[in-house]
Parts: sequence; structure tokens; C-alpha cells
Amino acid sequence: MNITRRAAFMGAAALALATPALAQDAAWPSKPLHGFVGFPAGSSPDLLARIVTEPLAARLGQPIVIENKPGAGGVIGIQQMLNAKDKEYTFGTTINGPMTTAPRLMPDLGYDVARDIAPVVLIATSPLVLVVSADFASDDLAGFVAAAGAEPEALSYGSVGKGSGAHLTAELFSDRAGVEMLHVPYTSYAEVTTAILGKEIDAGFMAPSAAMQYVEAGTLKILGITSQKPFDQAPGVPVMAGQAGLPADFRAELWNAFIAPAGTDAKIIETLNAEINTILADADVQKRLSDMGWQVAGGTAAELQQRIVEDTEIWGAVLDRIDAKN
Repeated sequence: MNITRRAAFMGAAALALATPALAQDAAWPSKPLHGFVGFPAGSSPDLLARIVTEPLAARLGQPIVIENKPGAGGVIGIQQMLNAKDKEYTFGTTINGPMTTAPRLMPDLGYDVARDIAPVVLIATSPLVLVVSADFASDDLAGFVAAAGAEPEALSYGSVGKGSGAHLTAELFSDRAGVEMLHVPYTSYAEVTTAILGKEIDAGFMAPSAAMQYVEAGTLKILGITSQKPFDQAPGVPVMAGQAGLPADFRAELWNAFIAPAGTDAKIIETLNAEINTILADADVQKRLSDMGWQVAGGTAAELQQRIVEDTEIWGAVLDRIDAKN
């Protein structure tokens, strides 16, 4: 059968028009991905990223190359992610600091969270516990708040320095409980623990994993945990939210999230979110994260976006409080 010149032209035009659509509909990803972590290899954020990206690579059918870019509390990792050229094959994992407090603390941050970053999914959260010596006069949070409220700075607490997670958490707790405690900075949690045991200070906020060995030895006790649900690493420890005058929405957690550069195709965000949520539902992954002191989170990209907004507001108010005291 003869093909006319017009028919041949129309066929070629149709093929040309179809080609971009085929390219757009081609399976993603078609080459390796790169993930930026703003902390050294072997650190907790790095290990957490690998726990998630190893099964993610298998599910996506492409390798994921983790690039460690430590510095500035995780900020450099985000900067490097945003500077990468191949945006749809680049992502990052980050703790909350570079997304919530860094914009306030670092004027030359180099990025705007709302403008430059696309939230993907909240991976996990890590709460703190309020620790006192085993012979502290009170055995519950209500007694601690009553003692702290007897007069300004009636009780003291230790942290690993001004602006640290423990410092910010203690100031948030003080504000919400309506008390004023004396802050004593140290250089490590080991020093904070030693100071509590030696009665140099009354209390401290720290990771459950750092406290449990002393609790089991009978030298420290935990009065509450800052998450809104119980934590397996601190069995039997009550949540602080809604207790001793604290509001029901009280929450102070470190978190780790999966993010991408702004402008990443919405379908890619949806794919990553769905795959990571499936990974986080795996019992082995949950155990590995729990053993490291993390609670599995998950959820939608919109929920992560809301968490960023809420925590930026919460910690911004805490920083205002600290500035006003100094």
C-alpha cells in the first residue's frame, strides 16, 4: 500500500509530539539518586538516613549515593542539596534545626525554607526525658513543678550549652509550666549526668538512651517524656503533655525528615512519600530506629510542612524568651 507524502508528514508529526510525552511518562528514576546528609558518616542522622535509603533504593530500582556534608549543625548539607544541578535526582535528610531555628540564628543561611525546600515526609522523632537524682524529693512531674515554682530559680538544670536542644526544651518547659529555673551549661551530657548525681544541679533533659542505664542502676529517675505518646525506650514513663499544668499539646522533639529541592515534580514527591511510608511500616526498620532512640513518624508531605511551620513558631518564641533573659 502506498503512503502519501501528507500521511507520512502527519505520522512523523504525531511521533514528534508523542516523544516528549513518552519521555515525561518514562519510569522515574532512570539513574542513581544522590542524598545529602549534613552530618558525618556514622553519626545518628547519617545512620538513620541509610536505614531508610537502603530499602528505598531497592524499591526504586536505582542506587542512592549518600553524600555527607557536615557542618553548621546540618545547614551545609541542605545548602549542598540546593546547589546540586540535577534537582529531580537530589534529595536530603535533615534534623529540625536547619529547618526551624537556623533561619533565626544564622542571618546568612543561604536559603529560605518556605521558598527553596519541598517537604517529603517526617521520618522519625526523638523525645527527651526530664531526669533528677533518685532521691529527689518528688517522684512525679507535679511535685517537680511545685518545687520549681516555689520561687524563681528554686531549681537548676543542666544542658550541653546555650541554644542546645536540652536548653531550648527546658526553656519551653519552664514557659509552659509557669516556672523559672536556673540554667547551668556544660560541655557534654556525661557532665550533666555527673552534676545531677553529685547534687550540683537538680535536673536535666536528655535522650532516653542516655538516662536509662542510670535509672536501671537506681541512681536517677525520670519524671516525664516530651513526646505526645509513650516511647518504647522509656517504658512506663508518662508523657508530660496535659500533666502538672502543661498544655495538652506540649511537645519537644528532635526530628528527622526527608526533603527535596523546591520545584521537584509533585509526582516524584508523591512516589518518595509513599515508598518511605511503606518502609517505615516495616517492623525491622521500626526496631532499628527504636534501638537508636527514634520513634517512627511517617505521614504526608503536607503534615511535614505543617510541623515545620509549628515548630518554627514554637522555637522562635523560646529564642525570644532566652534573648529577653540575657
